[in-house]
Amino acid sequence: MTSTKEFALDARDPLVRTATTRRVGLALAMFLAPWLIVGAEVGHAVMTLHGGDDLEPSGDLTLTGEHLTLVRWASLAALAGALLLVPAVLGVMRLVRVRAARLGLVGGVLTAAAYVCYFAMVFQGFTTAAMVKAGGSTSQNVTVLQAVLDEPLTRWVYLLFVLGNLLGTFLLGLALVRAHTANRLAGFGLMAWPVFHAISFPFSDVIGTAVQAVGFGLAAMALLRRRDPRTEPYELLRR
Repeated sequence: MTSTKEFALDARDPLVRTATTRRVGLALAMFLAPWLIVGAEVGHAVMTLHGGDDLEPSGDLTLTGEHLTLVRWASLAALAGALLLVPAVLGVMRLVRVRAARLGLVGGVLTAAAYVCYFAMVFQGFTTAAMVKAGGSTSQNVTVLQAVLDEPLTRWVYLLFVLGNLLGTFLLGLALVRAHTANRLAGFGLMAWPVFHAISFPFSDVIGTAVQAVGFGLAAMALLRRRDPRTEPYELLRR
């Protein structure tokens, strides 16, 4: 039976009463989000298996025209994965917030920001799909897409995505290794993604995101086993 002291603490800090719900919610995001990214990377790998890329507007239009249905579903998986990766990153930051707090904060903020940028970039891709469906002049479509890429007010989005996706993820994994609050393989799994992304061979991004998903899964299991200490409100902010 809950003691009078615990009831008093719950009344003083209402966050205690939702601790389990928040922990389970974060863990679910950690399990699901990275596998949605894996699905998106599988779709991209299949599209480029026989050559071609989507780095330039002309190539993007060609690939989208050849694999329109696959592009749309892979983009949907990427959007959902990017959205859920923000709470997934918060879950990892929760594991490292004491023993590797500063490193986890830097890595977590960069990684979360990167996936916000990724969401924007993927959402922009639906414009390419709409152009392909509508038809029209290919040269005009290429000009419009190139103008979007060259917009000076949005170039920082691509730079922040690259910085957070590579450096941020690595630092977040390193914080997880240093914190010793989860299996060390969880941290190494996160750190493996930038390494596989930098290595160019078929399906390297798929392997990298799959290893990262395993790392997030191990971290989620550690988070589910973790029991939040009963602390005074905002005590952790003062540490």
